[in-house]
Amino acid sequence: MDREKTFLLILVLMLLALNYSFLDSALINLFDNSEYGLVERVIDGDTVVINGTSVRLLGINSPEKGEKYSKEATEYLESKVLNKTVRLEYGKEKFDLYGRKLSYLFLGTENVNLGIVLNGYSNFYFPSGKDVYYSEFKQAWENCLDKKTNLCEMSNNPCALCIELKELSYKGDKAVFYNKCSFSCDLSGWKIKDEGRKNFIFENFIFESFSQVEVKSGEGVNTQKVLFWTGETYVWTKTGDTLFLRDSEGKLVLWSSY
Repeated sequence: MDREKTFLLILVLMLLALNYSFLDSALINLFDNSEYGLVERVIDGDTVVINGTSVRLLGINSPEKGEKYSKEATEYLESKVLNKTVRLEYGKEKFDLYGRKLSYLFLGTENVNLGIVLNGYSNFYFPSGKDVYYSEFKQAWENCLDKKTNLCEMSNNPCALCIELKELSYKGDKAVFYNKCSFSCDLSGWKIKDEGRKNFIFENFIFESFSQVEVKSGEGVNTQKVLFWTGETYVWTKTGDTLFLRDSEGKLVLWSSY
């Protein structure tokens, strides 16, 4: 028994002498939801390959290949992280439906994902619900609008001042717009987009003065008062979403979050 007590005493003294470095390391490994890796390839503006694994960047959604600013978004991300070691910080879910890791990327203390929004190469995007970084990303988007950079460039179409968003409802899965001007507006080629990949394009639509139109998911016959977002069972998510309305040149007319 004395031998066991002596052994325990020596063990305690050793831990004190080491300043609990072993325990500190164990606790850090237990609670730290991150890891490090080398960025080997940049696929597009919001996807990279790190240590042989595809990683989808959290908090952002950049244009698809072929869309406006897609090339610029990819080049910006390459300039920031390609062939560099970054820290990956995971969110609520570690993998998406395609098996890609979901992560924020950090260079030192710099949140790379946040910079992509700030420079207008992506809108903010939180499909699984708002996390601890949501407010920062929304603020980055608002700062981008102040600079009118890239995706944040505002429309100079005269009708951009006419269109109001009267209602955005995930329960009714609809968006209601109003033309407050005394003249009609040709919205052909204008686009509604959510935070993710869903798009609605106005086709040959003349928005009459002082009138209202409802855009909703589902199938139906389009009229002057109701347009259907076909091919989608739902558009607006319960956990929060953002509507972006852009003109035929891709410039921003209005946006609204809930």
